[in-house]
Amino acid sequence: MKISANKPKLQSISQIKERISFLYVERCVINRADNAVTIADMRGVVHVPAATLSVLLLGPGTKITHRAVELVGDMGITIIWVGEYGVRYYAHGRPLTHSSKMIVRQAALVSNTRSRLAVARKMYALRFPDEDVSNLGMQQLRGKEGARIRATYRKFSKITGVAWSGRVYDPDDFEAGTPVNKALSAAHACLYGLAHSAIVALGLSAALGFIHSGHERSFVYDVADLYKASLTIPIAFEIAAAHSESEDIGALTRRAVRDKISNMKLLAQMVKDIHLLLHIEDADVPDVDILHLWDDKQDAVKSGMSYGREDELDEDEGEELGYGEILED
Repeated sequence: MKISANKPKLQSISQIKERISFLYVERCVINRADNAVTIADMRGVVHVPAATLSVLLLGPGTKITHRAVELVGDMGITIIWVGEYGVRYYAHGRPLTHSSKMIVRQAALVSNTRSRLAVARKMYALRFPDEDVSNLGMQQLRGKEGARIRATYRKFSKITGVAWSGRVYDPDDFEAGTPVNKALSAAHACLYGLAHSAIVALGLSAALGFIHSGHERSFVYDVADLYKASLTIPIAFEIAAAHSESEDIGALTRRAVRDKISNMKLLAQMVKDIHLLLHIEDADVPDVDILHLWDDKQDAVKSGMSYGREDELDEDEGEELGYGEILED
């Protein structure tokens, strides 16, 4: 028997900044019950309203049904497939937006050296609010940032009493790291997932970074780096100080990061900061499903029309076509 559900209208779906942060699941079965995602394991079944989710992190042993993916896609939830402890990123699903307007803005800014440098300086200015970095070059900015992060590590090492000898970890062997390095890996992975979710949900490219470059998640690292000193680094040291090495550092860290992200409303802040960095006003953010055809003189013209048939049709009259329909002679 075929079961169908009405697809929600785009305008009725919660905006990314209004949603909760992320949900990590592993060794369970994900299904759908009406407009809720159900998560079942040996302990029972939990219902999660899909409209409240931003990103769903799927860990090892997770099975997800076609109907659940259908709901996730319709609600604009980003699915991210991750490795154990959430420290590896594998893939993500579809975004919330239907418009290309913001990614065009991002591409234009990153493709020009002057505008790219201006955005990069804005990113560093958010980290140094009491300093003028408007005339510094990238080498100077990198040096200041490196000193800031090293000082942050030393600061929380001193506060928590956790020994610090540097950021050393093996991405292929989570357990080989020290407790604080394992906590940092787990915390950063959650932050990357959240940043990735916000970026793709806004219709932007994760690959088009302004400080980072050459990687499919360059912009993810750009955005995540804005919050590490105030979020993931202190949490990692606190978890390492409060828990023994035999405990599940990854799970403890993820829960702490989740709670902190919720309390500080980080998703809303991410959206606000991304808009600021890319010079995007609220009026520029599209909330409808629109498709145009590009034109070198008019910028955009109506799609879904059969053009080039003026000899057959009166002026201002055209044959309406559906999106993606092929025009044939």
